[in-house]
Parts: sequence; structure tokens; C-alpha cells
Amino acid sequence: MKWSHSMLMNRFLFTVIFFAFWGCKDEDNAIVDRNYQLVWEDDFAGPAGAAPDPAKWTYDIGTGPGNNGWGNNELQYYTDRPENVALDGAGNLAITARSESYAGRAFTSARLNTKGAFDQAYGRFEARIKMPWGPGIWPAFWMLGSNIDEVYWPQCGEIDIMEYRGQQPNLVHGSLHGPGYSGGAAITKSFGFTNDRFDVDFHVFAVEWAEDYIDYYVDNTLYQRIRPENVPGEWVYDQPFFIILNVAVGGNYVGFPTPQTPFPQTMLVDYVKAYKEVN
Repeated sequence: MKWSHSMLMNRFLFTVIFFAFWGCKDEDNAIVDRNYQLVWEDDFAGPAGAAPDPAKWTYDIGTGPGNNGWGNNELQYYTDRPENVALDGAGNLAITARSESYAGRAFTSARLNTKGAFDQAYGRFEARIKMPWGPGIWPAFWMLGSNIDEVYWPQCGEIDIMEYRGQQPNLVHGSLHGPGYSGGAAITKSFGFTNDRFDVDFHVFAVEWAEDYIDYYVDNTLYQRIRPENVPGEWVYDQPFFIILNVAVGGNYVGFPTPQTPFPQTMLVDYVKAYKEVN
């Protein structure tokens, strides 16, 4: 969530179509059969309008350090108000971006994280999500290294399990940011549909992370594997990471909303789960 790579989209279009139909069938990208045990989850059960469990989630508030749109020139002010983040009463978390004047910004939304409540090195991390839609809308499900306050970004590492540009509702993107390969130099790949959209129904987005690789999934399709030898800098994925969910408005990656962008825009999250490998 720190960078713009729209210039890379054409480069990956062939890859997107290929993986959407075939997945990863070569030996190097073969699916690894691991014995996973559920260790953390939130299924967002509760009445409509209730806040998500405060024992599991905290909030990033405002416009980021230095008032710079969280390093991406994003346009929203993040809040913890129920207008922006609440349970919907049907078993989902609703993160809602709104067009409204608030604290000097023209949009509001929410960004939640598990920092200080849950982090983990290695395992499977997944969420079942239904996307919003519209130019300038930027939802994401991602993770940051828990040592970010000591070593800062990108040395802490960033695992983008799912990013989505609202103007391209048939595509999602999975990326790694680290020292020597952050921002526009991130290691990234896209997954897409030719006859479906991610705002029509829920889909499961996941990574399976081990000492020597990180695998990216949409539903049951493995579409990317990144190994230490695939990154041009230090492999920093040997420490705990925490989970983040957010919906940004605008920013380097997606551009500005347009008159055709409807508001409010809501990302629905059915669940988030984390698994640990057991012998």
C-alpha cells in the first residue's frame, strides 16, 4: 500500500489471463500439502452497527504521519465511527468509504489492524471478502512486520495478500515490499477473471507462508509463488506480521475518484482466519 504500479498492468495482463484459467501447474509452483491448525479468527458475528471486537482489532486514525495520505497521497480521513466501520448484522464486517467533508478531507473510511493483539510468523492467512466498485476505490487485505516501529518500512516487510483497483473489478493483485524492492519495484503479480467481477460475490484471498516461499491464492487457485531468490534485496519474512484491512480513496495506485464513482462504497468481510502448521 505504499506505491504505484499502474504502469506495470499491461505487462502482467497475459499472466493474469493465464493464471485465471490454469493456476500454477509447474513443479516449482506445485501446491504444498501442509497440516494447518486454526489459531485465530474473527467471523464478525454481532448486531448491526456494533464495533468489531476490540480485543482483536484496533484502528489507524487520520491521514497518516506527516498528513501525507499514508505515504500514498490518499484522500480519505480514517475514523473509527460506525458510519465507516461496523458489523452489518449478517455476519460481515462493513468498511465503508463515504464522500463527506470531515477533518479537512473530502472522504472518510476506515483501516483496522491486529497490531498488539495478534501477529504470527508463517502459516496461512485468509479472508473472505466482497469488494466495492468504482474508480479511485482501493481496498486491501495485507500485513506488516511487527517490528515496524523499530526498523520502519520497508525494512519491516509488507505482504499484500490482496489489493484491488476499483476501476478494474475483474482484477486483484498480490505483492511483496521489502528493502530493495518496495514501491514501484515491489514483487507483484495479478489474478483476474474474463467473465466475473470481484464486486459481485465473495471470494477467498490467502497466502501460505513458509520459511522459503510465500504462495498467493484466490479461492482455490495458486497464482503466484515468491521465493528468497526472487527478490533483489533482503528476505525479511522470518518474523511475526500483523493483519490490516482497509478501504482507501484515491492515492498513487488508483488515481482520483470520478463523477462515475458512486458513494458510499463498502467492502464486506465475512471472516479473517490465521492458521499455523502443525506436525
